[in-house]
Amino acid sequence: MDVVSDAISAVRIGQPSSNRLQVEGSWSTRLAPYGGAGFHVVLAGGCWLVPDGGGAAVTLGAGDVVLLPHGTGHVLADAPGDTARAVPFEEMRRPAGGGVGSEVGGGRGVELLCGKYRLDRSRVHPLMAELPEVVHLPNRVGAHPELRAAVDLLARELDERRPGSCLALPSLLDLLLIYMVRAWMSDAATGVEAGGATGVWPAVLSDPVTTVALRALHSDPAAPWTNDRLAAEAGVSRATLARRFTALVGRPPMAYLTWWRLTRTAALLRDTDVPLASVARETGYSTPYALSHAFSREFGVTPGRYRAGVRGG
Repeated sequence: MDVVSDAISAVRIGQPSSNRLQVEGSWSTRLAPYGGAGFHVVLAGGCWLVPDGGGAAVTLGAGDVVLLPHGTGHVLADAPGDTARAVPFEEMRRPAGGGVGSEVGGGRGVELLCGKYRLDRSRVHPLMAELPEVVHLPNRVGAHPELRAAVDLLARELDERRPGSCLALPSLLDLLLIYMVRAWMSDAATGVEAGGATGVWPAVLSDPVTTVALRALHSDPAAPWTNDRLAAEAGVSRATLARRFTALVGRPPMAYLTWWRLTRTAALLRDTDVPLASVARETGYSTPYALSHAFSREFGVTPGRYRAGVRGG
């Protein structure tokens, strides 16, 4: 696994949900804050997004994609004016034939795909944590071709009567999340504004030494890593690795490894029925007792109670 894949899979739970929104004329709808992440894809027409908390309004055009990675509440409307008139999104929805989820409205002036990803916020990777409140990815010619391809495929799949669409759509939405994060990282690394934040992790993953070290730790977290072994893997001295890794990532290599091992443990306890002994072997702990001690110190609860708690909701 690479860092971006691990950062997403560590928090990603369940399947995404989506609704198609079709409106015309004067309209405004509010989407409440959400514990996961929200997204919108503008399939036709254009509208405005006004985030809660006084953030700047964002104009969205056909082909634009917007990600709200922290579940920020917001208003979608035909104009960025008075948001007090906004109708709750749940009240606007009206079932209609031929769509995925629910279609809304009576015209085709504006058409969007609105959806949500379920995320476990208890152990967010810093890459995901630093994403801005609103990541706007405009439909620019030549920019992010894989994201544009995913949007085109989504537009073609928005008909539940097509064979296989019930499987294709959730898979495409998962792919969309990866491409949105990639696109933000690419824009941030090149100085293109995509939500008003340049981000630390695009710089982290553009540094060859730190990238090699992170890839090694994520590829095999159970290996008996030491600073010397990791430095040899990166082809630099131990002091150079420690200096560059700590400056960019925000913690020393072995501290990051411990954090990631326990984050991976939490994901395995949440998502699988793998016995604790197997979890310990997979995450680099010599015995279940050693893992339980480290996990309890970090999470304040034993692995067994953590698993029971997340399974209970």
